[in-house]
Amino acid sequence: MTAGEGLQRHFVDVWNPSYTSNAMEAHLAILLGATARFDLGQLEDDEEIYVWWGKVRSPNRRQALVRLDTILEIGAELERDEDREGHLYLTDYRALYVGHVVGMTRDNVATSDAAHVPDYYAKNHLECDFWYKLMDVRRLVADDTLGVIAELRRLRNLAYNDLPVSLYGGMVDLPLVVTRPDGMRFFEPSVRDEITDEALWVEFDATTGGVGAMERELRENLFGDAVWMALEPAARTFIATAEKIYRDHRNDAASDFGPVVANLAKALEVSLNAVLTRVLPAVPPRARLAAFDGQTVDILGRMPLTLGQFARALGGEQALNAAITQRLMHGAWFTGELAVVADGVARVRNPGAHQQRVGREAATNVRNQLVGVGCQGVLCELTKVRMR
Repeated sequence: MTAGEGLQRHFVDVWNPSYTSNAMEAHLAILLGATARFDLGQLEDDEEIYVWWGKVRSPNRRQALVRLDTILEIGAELERDEDREGHLYLTDYRALYVGHVVGMTRDNVATSDAAHVPDYYAKNHLECDFWYKLMDVRRLVADDTLGVIAELRRLRNLAYNDLPVSLYGGMVDLPLVVTRPDGMRFFEPSVRDEITDEALWVEFDATTGGVGAMERELRENLFGDAVWMALEPAARTFIATAEKIYRDHRNDAASDFGPVVANLAKALEVSLNAVLTRVLPAVPPRARLAAFDGQTVDILGRMPLTLGQFARALGGEQALNAAITQRLMHGAWFTGELAVVADGVARVRNPGAHQQRVGREAATNVRNQLVGVGCQGVLCELTKVRMR
């Protein structure tokens, strides 16, 4: 059995700016328009929120598309299995997005379903070998080629002996068919809703634009490549958003720094919940019990946790604490010091969440502690926590 056998297959492709200057934005606009109509009650079902992404056939290519049978086979798998999360990784070499693929077709949807297709396909008379049906699109890297390279290396190219995807030299015979050994799920509704306040990722990303340069700055000059890429994608966005707000307003003592703390708290929540998601299934059910709202429940069923819930559960349940500590590298820090930090950040964040102003000094202390200014950052330490 090769390394890729038994793993779910996904796709990697490149969007070509020669077809239109804003190909990605054109597709995102279709999704955002559909979500807006749904919110206004103009769409009856959220299943009407989707966009078609076409695999454009070059007029210079005479032969059949390489691996077309395999590509359509994967499309059929996606339609049969609703729990199968299909990914289409899209890049222009400076940015990287992942689309949630729920189906594929060879029909010409540019004419049969034009409302869900950007108009540049028809205007430019583009022919497509097939179309991906995307229910959501999530930004992973913005304005950072080295970040794109690092993120794509998490994928294995089935056509090249399961070697990591290479941005330069490996982007041939597109789309690539790849696997993702870590099994990452980007569109899990329960996880997404907690992070985005029940919005789709395309909506969330639209509210956090302009942080790509800050993400690159933090990767290059503070966290370093290894630590930055070890952080969850959503955590990176929250950290960069917090840092941008902080730097824009740090000389204005009268500003409300609540958004800085709120974004950093979200980054911490995303990161610690990612660890819990991996470790809790390995903990015996009896050891997963914790008190919530006067009831004793299996903590796995209460995921994701807020910072306060995490601090209370890890601080008050010895069996849970010991079981998690035993199964994690750096586990004693995770269940001990991190629980204390989480409680402290929650105490600063919560007044800000309830319309009470957060001052510059309090926000600076949280920022320095988590990001690592003048000390070893908590978020950096958190990337050392792994399963034994």
